[in-house]
Amino acid sequence: MDFRDFILEHENDDTSRLLLSRDKWPEIDISLAVSTIESRRKLRDKVPAWYAHPELTYPRKLSAEQCSSEETAALKARIAAGLANDAAAHGKDGDGRAGRRLADLTGGLGVDTAAFCAAGFEVLYNEMDQDLYDAARSNLPAIGCGGVTFRNTEITDGQSVDDILGDFIPDIIFLDPARRADDGRKVFLLEECRPDVLKLKDKLLEKAETLMIKLSPMADIDMVCSRLGPRCRQMHIMASRGECRELLAVMRRDGGSGSMRRDGGESLKITVWEGSAGFSFSQEEKQEAAATYLKDREQLEGAEYLFEPGKAMMKSGAFNLIGSRFSLIKMAESTHLYLVTDATPDRLGTLMDYGKVFRIISTFPLSNAGIREAAGNFPSADVTARNVPMTSDVLKSRLCKAAGKARRDKARNCTGSIHLFGVKCLCGGLHENVLLATSRVTLPSDASARTHGSRQ
Repeated sequence: MDFRDFILEHENDDTSRLLLSRDKWPEIDISLAVSTIESRRKLRDKVPAWYAHPELTYPRKLSAEQCSSEETAALKARIAAGLANDAAAHGKDGDGRAGRRLADLTGGLGVDTAAFCAAGFEVLYNEMDQDLYDAARSNLPAIGCGGVTFRNTEITDGQSVDDILGDFIPDIIFLDPARRADDGRKVFLLEECRPDVLKLKDKLLEKAETLMIKLSPMADIDMVCSRLGPRCRQMHIMASRGECRELLAVMRRDGGSGSMRRDGGESLKITVWEGSAGFSFSQEEKQEAAATYLKDREQLEGAEYLFEPGKAMMKSGAFNLIGSRFSLIKMAESTHLYLVTDATPDRLGTLMDYGKVFRIISTFPLSNAGIREAAGNFPSADVTARNVPMTSDVLKSRLCKAAGKARRDKARNCTGSIHLFGVKCLCGGLHENVLLATSRVTLPSDASARTHGSRQ
């Protein structure tokens, strides 16, 4: 039995038992087979194109957990291609391949490398770990990535970058620093990651026009940009499947490719990616944006839809800009939910690219009486509390109890097609806590088929 057949035959087996029974298959490297089986389970939904190749090997399960998803790898390749096109437009190179040489200095499994290859880049793959390097040398050609230059070199602070690059002259260098300490702890500060980007960035920018750095989604954007310095021109916030997955900082040797300020200078450009939709703005726009709040209770009663920004939009902190860019009414300063008036299917479809849209069915005061009424009308609802003096769990518990004995069985799980939002609302200059009963809008066409529910 060869390795590929073993993986397919045992991919659903208990891997602990496989390790204990390794003597049954002396011709198979059972440790590698087990890490491959466990990695493939991680990659089945994360990187399905790789899962479709059972002959690939994965020596480190942790690498499968930490690697980019197929969506975020493709997005980084799309961003790199845009930078390459910008370089070509400005005549950075005269050989017709301006910006198309990319060095991935922390290659890992090679998921990002494969995406860069698919985007038309000539790629150098470097990996410090010998086992990962050996696997990538076999795996990448097997999935169609030909012409990759391979290096197995450790990156150190005092090392010459030439030792890694050799005769490969990159236009873009990509780094994904390891965010774990030697003892396995997760780390978030730039100087705690390996390699230390703060010590290497200037050396790398001597060798390439552009430096792309993958960062933890938990990193503080303002602090990162401040630490990287004025040559950090872009920050990309990437979400996939409803979660903020990673940040990507783009540094430029010449300081270009940011957003233009009104005084002719350049400002940091931030782009939020919820899936494939990009929402771009400058720091200046974010700081100057003003929110619009409700004029009166009647305007609240007339609102038809509620918009909840996605995780990447929330990470950006552009809370006022979200409202002004899409002409939305912000519910309160720290509530970060928005009311949509004068909605059209196209407008709602655009909002759905960046978060969730809910049709407002009823409005109740967030009081004992309002909770009882909402629970009686919607006993099996999902519940969210936002900027009110109780958690979502507490509000959910109160609604379930208020549903009463007659509906207790139905209300026990408190889930369903209705979503109740308990939120603070700024209405006519006064704060009020309200309960909004809503239903999720899943397609733009749902907007045109709005069913008018009773408004309380």
